Amino acid sequence: MATVSVRLDEGASHPDAEIIARATALVPLIREHAAKSSEDRRVVPEVVKALEDAQLFKLLVPARYGGLETNLRTLMEVLAEVGRGDGSAGWTMALLNTATWIATTFSNEAQDEVFGANPETKVCAIFIPPTKCERVDGGYVISGRWPYASGSFIADWAALGCALESEEGQNPAGLALIPSSAWTIEPTWFMSGMQGTGSDTIVVEDYFVPDHRTQRFTDMVERRMATSALGTEPNAGMAFIPVAALILVGAQLGLARHAMEISLAQVPVKRVAYTCYTEARNSPTHQLDVAEAASRFDMAELLMQRAAADVDCAAAAFEVLPKLTRARVRNDTGLIGELVTDGLRRLMTANGASSFATAHIMSRIWLDSEVAARHALVMTGLGKEAYGRMLLGTDEPLTLDV
Repeated sequence: MATVSVRLDEGASHPDAEIIARATALVPLIREHAAKSSEDRRVVPEVVKALEDAQLFKLLVPARYGGLETNLRTLMEVLAEVGRGDGSAGWTMALLNTATWIATTFSNEAQDEVFGANPETKVCAIFIPPTKCERVDGGYVISGRWPYASGSFIADWAALGCALESEEGQNPAGLALIPSSAWTIEPTWFMSGMQGTGSDTIVVEDYFVPDHRTQRFTDMVERRMATSALGTEPNAGMAFIPVAALILVGAQLGLARHAMEISLAQVPVKRVAYTCYTEARNSPTHQLDVAEAASRFDMAELLMQRAAADVDCAAAAFEVLPKLTRARVRNDTGLIGELVTDGLRRLMTANGASSFATAHIMSRIWLDSEVAARHALVMTGLGKEAYGRMLLGTDEPLTLDV
């Protein structure tokens, strides 16, 4: 069947247990500060430092820059464990790790600027184009506002969307690397969920970006990154859109794990009001809700593992991931988000109306997941459209990148 995954080297996607254990060990600390992170609208310094000390912001950074150079499956498991502690921390980790990886795919000169002086560099990213991107000698002068810049509060650089000079019919979309000294942050992130991600708006005014710190979006999508390591470092050529999409559900998987942990501890001994059940463990309604949630979470985990394996194995073989598989990963990313949010709703019902109380941890988990599932790269309908077009071979072009 045309949708069978490409598995060139199964070992390439083996999760690194030691690195994942670092994240697991930090869960109690992350939970201790989760409410404060939401209140402050950014992950608190105590948690940031702990993640830094564990090198968990450097998961996809090459070893030549002091990074862990691990695979996508390991990154996903780390994100899930951090998200099990706090959704905002997991989301922030996802965006910063991925954007920092993106910076490692730019030209060697750009990489040296970003990482050479500071191996601990963190990069955030927003793909939307600016209001101004003017071609000048040797580069571009850029101005604009980039909202939803998750993690920008601790980022040293940003990979920001830009419109590059292009021939007629060529997609002008690109990314430009800009240092934090060139931007200001406008506080715009006031949400009911994922409150601690610091996803505010980056503002840049007339900043010059040299050509070597720009890269075309289409080149990245089709594995034509600017780095000279494209044939020697597997991560340098990872499938761009599948990685950018899949990491967005890492925190949601962690939220699901945390919600199930809470539910299995609380629901069994919960009294079912207005019934003869003194303990919900004996209530068929509650049994079904918890079983349905667990099954959805299991399916979400399996979809993540398959998608990560497809990306990792193609990268390890220095091959382009087939477009159909890329479309399926985009589709499955949305399904993971859908499965988690649906499972969480069932657990909220099993836990009862009290779980919606502002002070109840289940309420924050539920809201974090609902917000995360609305990211454009996670929205189920868009992924299904792309995958369906590829499966059926429609005459119309894809309406989004895969």
